[in-house]
Amino acid sequence: MSQFRMSQGVEMYRPVWCVLALLVGVKALGAPVTAADYARAERLMPYNTEELVLHTLNAAAWLPNGKFWYRTSSAQGTEFVLVDARRGVRQPLFDRDALARSLSTAAGKRYASDKLALENVEISSDGRQASFNIDSRQWQCALDGDACIERPAPNPNEAVSPDGRRAVFIRNQNLWVRELAGGNEVQLTTDGAEDFGYATDNPGWSHSSRAVVLWSPDSKRIATFQQDQRGVGETYLISTRQGHPKLDAWKYPMAGDDVIPKIHRIIIDVDARRVVRLKIPPDALRSPSGYGLTRPDGQLADASWSADGSRLAFISTSRDFQRVQLRIADAADGTVRDVIDEHVPSLDELNTNWRWLEGSRQVLWQSARDNWNHLYLYDVDTGKLRRQVTSGEWNVTQVVRVDERRRTVYFLGAGREAGRDPYFEHFYKVSLDGGRPVLLTPENATHEIWMSPDGEFFVSSFSTPQTAPVAVLRNRQGKLLQTLERADISQLLALGWHAPVGITVKARDGVTDLHGLMFKPGDFDPRRQYPIINAIYPGPQAGSVGQRKFAVSRGLGDVYSLAELGFIVVQIDGMGTPMRSKAFHDAHYGDLADNTLPDQVAGMKELARRYSWIDASRAGIYGISGGGYATARALFEYPDFFKVGIAISGNHDQRSYTDNWGEKWMGLLERKPDGTSNYDGQANQGVVERLQGHLLLVYGTLDDNVPPNSTLLVIDALIKANKDFDLLVLPNQRHWPVGQAADYLVRRRWDYFIRHLQGSTPPKEFTMRAAPPAKENRS
Repeated sequence: MSQFRMSQGVEMYRPVWCVLALLVGVKALGAPVTAADYARAERLMPYNTEELVLHTLNAAAWLPNGKFWYRTSSAQGTEFVLVDARRGVRQPLFDRDALARSLSTAAGKRYASDKLALENVEISSDGRQASFNIDSRQWQCALDGDACIERPAPNPNEAVSPDGRRAVFIRNQNLWVRELAGGNEVQLTTDGAEDFGYATDNPGWSHSSRAVVLWSPDSKRIATFQQDQRGVGETYLISTRQGHPKLDAWKYPMAGDDVIPKIHRIIIDVDARRVVRLKIPPDALRSPSGYGLTRPDGQLADASWSADGSRLAFISTSRDFQRVQLRIADAADGTVRDVIDEHVPSLDELNTNWRWLEGSRQVLWQSARDNWNHLYLYDVDTGKLRRQVTSGEWNVTQVVRVDERRRTVYFLGAGREAGRDPYFEHFYKVSLDGGRPVLLTPENATHEIWMSPDGEFFVSSFSTPQTAPVAVLRNRQGKLLQTLERADISQLLALGWHAPVGITVKARDGVTDLHGLMFKPGDFDPRRQYPIINAIYPGPQAGSVGQRKFAVSRGLGDVYSLAELGFIVVQIDGMGTPMRSKAFHDAHYGDLADNTLPDQVAGMKELARRYSWIDASRAGIYGISGGGYATARALFEYPDFFKVGIAISGNHDQRSYTDNWGEKWMGLLERKPDGTSNYDGQANQGVVERLQGHLLLVYGTLDDNVPPNSTLLVIDALIKANKDFDLLVLPNQRHWPVGQAADYLVRRRWDYFIRHLQGSTPPKEFTMRAAPPAKENRS
């Protein structure tokens, strides 16, 4: 049956229509939504569901001699488990009761043994001591239960040497080194100046005070840079507070700027206090592994020391990301030799998987030159290609380990196993000297891997969006040694959580398969018709779905809750996102305004044709950041399809966003003689006159990732076009709202879709987190 539509002129018939709709099983438009409905939906928010999944393994931390430990949760609370892979023995990492008593005595505060919220846990090499943070204090405790000692919290802006004796930090734009034992400080550089300091990585959204360096293995040298930001444009934010607001100003280069940050690479002999400048021109502040110069651990990215610290291999990336050079520098005199120089017509971001095989004088290199990301072996002396190590219509996604002695590389790959989800990552090994890859993880699922330092064992946690994780221990040949954990989701299911449905639809071309997830209400009734909402993130560096592993929340955290409120919610990875072929990824390179929207619309329409319970005439969309950009664009470009959109913190014009983003995916800005540029068409403010539906724009006033100016440009254009829209401003919030502001935004998001897609009235000012659902007694 077709859906009922009501106008103001026929409002008197609402009660009759509601009765008729209920009789035939169609959900009545305009039916009130109650606080109880919101409370039921809120039960599925991550803060209510994450703790209901027991017996998972989030990470395995390897120790010497084939041992590792991990943290899990059980009916008895948080557990820390020690496993001896060689002996097959599994036991508690420590006596929880004894540690809780020792910690409580030392801290003067009672800690329950089943709720030890230990963070940043590190175990000593002998396995006898543990250091960790709890309640913003750092402790060191003997694992046998002896007394705990409070330690000074480490300075997050310092970089500690591998031997643990010294730490490098920035003071007044210069680098200093401090002896951790005695506290003696020595200045390493003297000519650092404002906007031309050492080891700084603070333009764009990654502005911080940490020292970005890479220590040599022998702790005698550091590799870093002097960053030249002189003349780089600034961005400004103003806090909201009583009295005079506070101004925050910092360097924020944007696409098309004539001046962007440059880095002068240097190596410092710490003992001699000698600075060696590499004999190359300064590099653009670029890194194929991210949007700054740091690895996740804070160290200098895209660089690797020789074992003796005499040479440094590093990557230079061009401003447009289309030229990548592997170079090796002499640490003593700063001379640099080019080894590999690769040019690509568009970004090839996965060449971060390179490895310098010093012992065999080779380099393992990753490239998508044949349309798929694969591994290649080069001669480090001549720079000549020795062989292609992997090949085929599938991707290498991560190099986990290279065993030079056995001439074997262990890696994660996707799309190789026929008949399986092309996004599932499996673990393989392959010989550097030729041969076919060997599958080490046979399960039809996506895998996370933690391999032992000696390469003899690995822990694998595998799952799908529909199946809960299982963690196992295998040897390097892939032989199953023991099952470590099987996740228990019985409490989650009892709460009303339902796994998403995997979907496959055709792309804009009618040929290419697209994959995604669909979320249904817990009380789903195929006789009803449901509005459809697209939870979008268009990439290009990622897609809407994210990893294909099990997760109790996805997207902005509320896709399950939105579905519970009576919507069909979908996430679709459109063309232009990674993990497929390079051609798939390049589908709209240079045209970010595409936002995968032609694929989203095609996929949603196909689902509506396939399932009578999807009402495509009531289509909504929402997202944050790139998803906010895509959401607004969806309402401007497809006004006949998308009726409601919520655009949060969108980067609506790449010319007002960090250069690291726009130039990475749009190419360099090219100004034409008539004053136009290749960036003009991607700006959302240029197409606002097409808006017909309901659009809610949201931004935080202290967003240092996508500054408010980007949304304000759209607001200004909407006003000039005399277009109706809604606006929510979150004072003093950053890019991703937190705390009460985050809860308020979720509630307003639900209200907006309820009003404008369901035609209903939401409960007035529902309070999130007012009364969390009761949980089972785990004691």
